[in-house]
Order: sequence, then structure tokens, then C-alpha cells
Amino acid sequence: MTKVAVIGAGLIGRAWSIVFARAGMEVALWDKFPETVPAARDYIADRLPELRDAGLLADAPDAVLARIHPAASIAEAVAGVDYVQENGPERIPEKQELFAELDRHAAPGVVLASSTSGIPASAFTEGLAGRARCLVAHPVNPPYLIPLVEICPAPWTEAWAVARTREIMTEARQVPATINREVQGFVLNRLQGALLAEAFRLIDDGLISPEDLDATVKHGLGLRWSFMGPLETIDLNAPGGLADYCARYGGLYADLQKQMTPRAWDAELIGKLDAARRAELPLNMQGVRQEWRDRRLMALLAHKAAQPD
Repeated sequence: MTKVAVIGAGLIGRAWSIVFARAGMEVALWDKFPETVPAARDYIADRLPELRDAGLLADAPDAVLARIHPAASIAEAVAGVDYVQENGPERIPEKQELFAELDRHAAPGVVLASSTSGIPASAFTEGLAGRARCLVAHPVNPPYLIPLVEICPAPWTEAWAVARTREIMTEARQVPATINREVQGFVLNRLQGALLAEAFRLIDDGLISPEDLDATVKHGLGLRWSFMGPLETIDLNAPGGLADYCARYGGLYADLQKQMTPRAWDAELIGKLDAARRAELPLNMQGVRQEWRDRRLMALLAHKAAQPD
């Protein structure tokens, strides 16, 4: 049985614990604040029946929860594990300290992966004796509902560590995507950033309302993108495939790219966008809407799992 250590029992650490335990793995869960671990297990215990009801949990919730074991120290957490997933604060000094301790205690050949959303692995692993086994495995929140994991090595990460991480993620029923070299924001956030930049510009120029912009994505692009990537989308949108599509529309997109100058996210623009969102959703209803989002994601994931590729 595969054993993993989850370091940090906050929002992402809890979610990773669900991912690994759901897939039949044993999980050692540690946090520098001991009271966080039982709180995390309580949170997980509440989520598991929901996943079971949605058809996203093969085993009984109690059996899955029993695979998640509190650890009293980092040394105890990493003892005998096959893989480590770190979820500490998004601050370089703290990650440097965590990875130094993980590198001291984890057996050779155990991958040390970070869930960081934007800090490159080179920023906190350079001085480690075992830096060749360190990398980023960036999830999409919440990872037990959105399976993509971006795997981004440091310049010194060896190929076996990337390959082993892909194996672990596949075993955990996640979808690994390897980034061949470090880049700020990795790939998912760069793609999202490109769409946000144009969305903000279009709204700021008065070409569309915030409500209709969101409608354009969720009832247009988003429907296709929920089961196809952008390259497959255009490949299927022309009789001769991707090359034919580019021949037909390449000139149009070349013109559009010249017009897509990002707009500064200044206080006036952010205020306008935030006011539109608060008119749609008062801030005190955020939690309710987040629960709605998660239920919709569960339903979508269950539907996709039942469909052929």
C-alpha cells in the first residue's frame, strides 16, 4: 500500500488527505500547530459522506477516514512513506525551513513536493543535499474535486522525481501535467491570467457588462472547456482540423492580439468589478455560494467519470 505524508493540515492539506486516502493510500498528516490536525480530520469526516452521495467515493467514509493518521512530528510523518506533499505558508523562509527538515528525515528516493501556488521550487530547495528530488506539485482548489496537478521541477530536479510524481498522482486518480521548466505562475494561472486580462479590458472599455462577461464564459467557452482543451476545441471547429482552423482564422487572431493590451488593475477598475459582484452576491453569502460551487463540481466530476474519453 502506498504511504504518503501530508505536511500542513490547512485547507489544501485537508484536501490532499482526501485525495490520497480516497485512492486507498495511507496518509500521515502533520501540522506545526497540533490542534489543526484533529480539526482537519473533522472537516474531512464532514466532506466524505457528500463525496459518497455524489458517487465520488468508492469506499465507506469511515474506512477512508481511518487511512488518515495524525503524526506528532515531521520525522514521524515521513517515516516509511513513498511520497511527501508539503502545504506550508506561501513564504520562502518557511518553505526553506520545512524542506530542510523534510530532506533530513525522508528516506532517499522519496519525492518532496510542494503545493505552492506560485513560488518556484528553486527558491527554497537550492541548498539542500537532496534537492534533486524536490519539485512543485501544484493542485487546483479543491483538488478532490478538480483533478489537475501541475508538476514543475527546479533546474536540478532529476527526471525520476518527475516520473515518480506522475505515477503517484495517477494512482491517486489525479491528472498530472508536467511543466518542462520553471515559469512564474506555472501554466494554469498564466492561462487564467490571459483570460482575466482581456475580460477586465473589455469591461473597462464598456464593451460588455460583468454579468454578461461571466455568462459568455460559463454558457459558452466553459461548456466546451469542461471536456476539451483549447487545442482540441479548434481542431474540431474546422473541417481540416487545427491547421485548417489557423488558416481560416489566423489573421483575425493576429489582429485581436494587437488589440489585447492588458489594463492596469487599479483601484477604480477593481472597485467597479467588485461592486458588480457584490450586487450579484453579498459578501456574507460567499460561504453559501462556495458550498453551491462544490456541489456543482461534484455533479460535474461524477458525470465526467461516467463518460467515455
